[in-house]
Amino acid sequence: MRTGKNPPQRYAKQLIEMNYVKLVEQAFENTKVAQYPDFKAGDTLTVTYRIKEGDKERLQKFRGVVIQIKGANANTKTFTIRKVSSGVGVERIFPFQSPFIESIELNKVGKVRRARIFYLRNLAGKKARIQEKKYNFIKEESAE
Repeated sequence: MRTGKNPPQRYAKQLIEMNYVKLVEQAFENTKVAQYPDFKAGDTLTVTYRIKEGDKERLQKFRGVVIQIKGANANTKTFTIRKVSSGVGVERIFPFQSPFIESIELNKVGKVRRARIFYLRNLAGKKARIQEKKYNFIKEESAE
């Protein structure tokens, strides 16, 4: 049995790997995180993103309903937006940390009870609408 403070040889490799993992996590923490409005599944967003065609760049807007948000941390997090264009459902997956996203605008806050609303794929027309959440804003009384 070993009584010293140094770990046995078989654990040394695991300790080195753990240090690398910590080093990588610290490197990703220092990267700039984009600031977007808080949104969840059921909300209607307009995402403005850059498209590069040949040597030209242009901005395009994609407006639709968020059907899921996926990912553990800021570097792997993605969200899926669905819209119906000319009677055809179009879904697009955006990474949160994409350099091509110019802005995200929150248009409506939806009232849904699921985190992933894939059932929208099977609905059409008025059935595919999501109720908008109502807010009661309390006006502050002026202190006179």
